[in-house]
Amino acid sequence: MLVRHGLDEIILATHLFRPLRFAFYLSPATWFERRKGGTRGERIRLALEELGPIFVKFGQALSTRRDLLPPDIADELEKLQDRVPPFPGHEARAIVERAYGRPVTEVFEQFDEAPLAAASIAQVHVAKLRTGEDVVVKVIRPGVRERIERDLEVMHVFARLARDYAREGHRLRPVEVVKEYEKTILDELDLMREAANAAQLKRNFAGNELLHVPAVYWDYCRPEAMVMERIRGVIISDLEELRRRGANIQRLAENGVTIFFTQVLRHNFFHADMHPGNIFVQLDDPEYPKYCAVDFGIMGTLTARDQHYLAENFLAFFERDWRRVAQLHVDSGWVPADTRVDELETAVRTVCEPIFNKPLSEISFGQVLMRLFEVARRFQMTVQPQLILLQKTLLQIEGLGRQLYPDLDLWKTAQPILREWASDRLSGRNLASQLRRQLPDLSEALRMLPQVLQQAVQQAADGNLRLKVEQPGIEELRAELRASTRRRDTTLVGAVTLLGGLVWLAVSFDPWPGVVLSVAGAIVIALARRN
Repeated sequence: MLVRHGLDEIILATHLFRPLRFAFYLSPATWFERRKGGTRGERIRLALEELGPIFVKFGQALSTRRDLLPPDIADELEKLQDRVPPFPGHEARAIVERAYGRPVTEVFEQFDEAPLAAASIAQVHVAKLRTGEDVVVKVIRPGVRERIERDLEVMHVFARLARDYAREGHRLRPVEVVKEYEKTILDELDLMREAANAAQLKRNFAGNELLHVPAVYWDYCRPEAMVMERIRGVIISDLEELRRRGANIQRLAENGVTIFFTQVLRHNFFHADMHPGNIFVQLDDPEYPKYCAVDFGIMGTLTARDQHYLAENFLAFFERDWRRVAQLHVDSGWVPADTRVDELETAVRTVCEPIFNKPLSEISFGQVLMRLFEVARRFQMTVQPQLILLQKTLLQIEGLGRQLYPDLDLWKTAQPILREWASDRLSGRNLASQLRRQLPDLSEALRMLPQVLQQAVQQAADGNLRLKVEQPGIEELRAELRASTRRRDTTLVGAVTLLGGLVWLAVSFDPWPGVVLSVAGAIVIALARRN
């Protein structure tokens, strides 16, 4: 497939794949496959589309980072946001009729078979209800579940290989990351869940003039088809149209930051697929432009603990309290407990201080990220799978802000929101509200306490009391034992192969198979000893 799209030279230019270059040179596809024409960016986009939904979503995420991509590739990847090749309209009609158990004409007054937009997992059709409302109908792509499950199997295989054989597999936790992603992507295939997400987000922003969420028509929602209010607005990446209509771009950018932190800190429920294809702008009053969000298949939440540490990290960062940042990383368990706080403080300061008080246009986030990765590696910072969605959303928001208003002062915009959150969190009213919510659980715990104590005393008297103790280094020991077992097994395979080659050389007139086996066995043994 890479050869067919003319991408083999890009893969071979990546040092990780250089050992495989001979496989490309010897492949008949390299000699006889007729390559597709087109620009480099177009060939990459077509390859991602052919690979399937998971890779399309990867391209969508990349498309928001024009600062990290050549312009030709960024322009093509942007087409993955809402211009993925659609499936035939008659198939969409058949899916809708199957979902409702009756003809489309009995459900809708009008149903346009030509899709309004097409994405990796579903596509959208314009329709009108028999009661007169203009709506859109979202329909899941046929066969998409099977393709995603197949791709997930491949991802699980590579994740296990990375965990077992990569030098930093334990720290990067690839298996846990793939499991987290699997839950997210499979949830996106259930449109009833997406409808519920939209309803929750709309309820969260009720009475708020910053964000409009389309209404859900529950009577017409099914797992494979859903109906929502049709919204009209300017897609947020169309800057020329926004400027032509007099939109206040600075206010729009600042409102985007406010919406993001409101979702994460106040509601703990955030839109986690914020590429430009999912955001529109209503310009009834251009001086006060209003965001409109669509596509609620991927929403993120945090545990109370992660939300607390994340907000405190943001606040400490905006106050340049690098020691507080370092201490929070230790307290949260994101770095080992024996990490020297002063050393981590120095490393964080070195990376973050140069970018402070600068607009987005003067910050190279690509370089900052690379330096932060170096800090993470040095201090054995483990990947937190539960934060992956948030981190991805942060990158998308920052990329969108860079396109929209490069002079945005992110720090100045976000700091008042964080201060307000911290003040509200410690207010007497908030503490009283938390106590009132937890009072029933506390009362139930107190009611059961005598019974629990009696059972514990009885078990201790009978000699049956058991305390579970978790040693802090037990997982590292288990990982080392697994690695030792793999080395032993690999060495055994290599030794058997080497011995077979020597035996072949001793008894056969054709020496080449024996030479190949012997060399292969020696290489396997060497690799096992190296790992």
